[in-house]
Amino acid sequence: MNAFPMSTIASVFLLVATASFSAAQTYSITDLGTLQGMDYSVGRAINGSGQTTGASGSNNSNLADVFVGSGGTLTNYGTLGGDTGIGNGINASGVVAGYSTNASRAYRAFISSGTSLVDIGDLGGGSAVAYAINDSGDVVGSAVTADRANHPFLYSAGHMTDLGTLGSPNGNDWWNSAQGVNNSGVVTGTSYDADGNFFGFIWSSGKMTKMGTLGGLWSQAWAINNAGQVTGNAYTKKGGSHTFLMSPNGKMKDLGAFGKTGTSWGFAINDSGVVVGQATSGDFYHAFISTSGRKIKDLNKMIPKSSGWTLYEARGINNAGQIVCSAINAAGTQHAILLTPR
Repeated sequence: MNAFPMSTIASVFLLVATASFSAAQTYSITDLGTLQGMDYSVGRAINGSGQTTGASGSNNSNLADVFVGSGGTLTNYGTLGGDTGIGNGINASGVVAGYSTNASRAYRAFISSGTSLVDIGDLGGGSAVAYAINDSGDVVGSAVTADRANHPFLYSAGHMTDLGTLGSPNGNDWWNSAQGVNNSGVVTGTSYDADGNFFGFIWSSGKMTKMGTLGGLWSQAWAINNAGQVTGNAYTKKGGSHTFLMSPNGKMKDLGAFGKTGTSWGFAINDSGVVVGQATSGDFYHAFISTSGRKIKDLNKMIPKSSGWTLYEARGINNAGQIVCSAINAAGTQHAILLTPR
């Protein structure tokens, strides 16, 4: 298997059927390819029907368009008039949420309408990005406020709501963002507090609650499922950052990393509590999976050795266990990849 050095990742601007998993789980691999005329693609999300979204772009440029993949075909959703866009979430109806530059080169959050993108506004500061969407069409992300601070938002029924922060002062707010939302409208993300430390949060019914850590100083939350389980990464007593699985009662379980000094990030979780994400392995990134609260496993060991691809990041998983990843081959080509359990 070809190793994937961290320094070679392309720069991209940035449900209750239960699947059965075992230690012997393997996956078939489908190369999603690229949009016509583009050189690479990255996968970001998948819905229950197996539709995927992400971005496909041109090497050595800022050009990238939003795509939706279905039935082996990628459809170009374009941008909001700027050079680059990416789809970060896709719901059961196939509606995509993400962000794109517009003709003025500002970053704007969008949802899709057909194959067109619709700007959903901001919090008064002229810029916004979206990261996730639920089946009701609620969207979450981060937007700039009128006083130039980054705040998490929830967009619902045509209105964008400022979710506030954990006390973050202006100027120390880069990671203030909502990253996931479930079908009950419960939001998760990351915010700085008044002391300048960052923590994962849960927002529900107007209240933001600070999450804990794995014994260290900080945490980040990336995704929440319909059972209220959350995944992300949190720092340990020894200073490392590991993927966690948090139950609805707030208890965090350490899902580990690769090696004693590795770092891992839990990026997505399905309704069975299966977590996927990315972990460092020496000087390389590998995609991983964790099932039933067990320690993370390298997804590269679960695909055919002859595939020619190294999976460096897993960003989405549906309730059938299908996973959307980004991968690289020996020639340095990067493509979005769909894994299907077999």
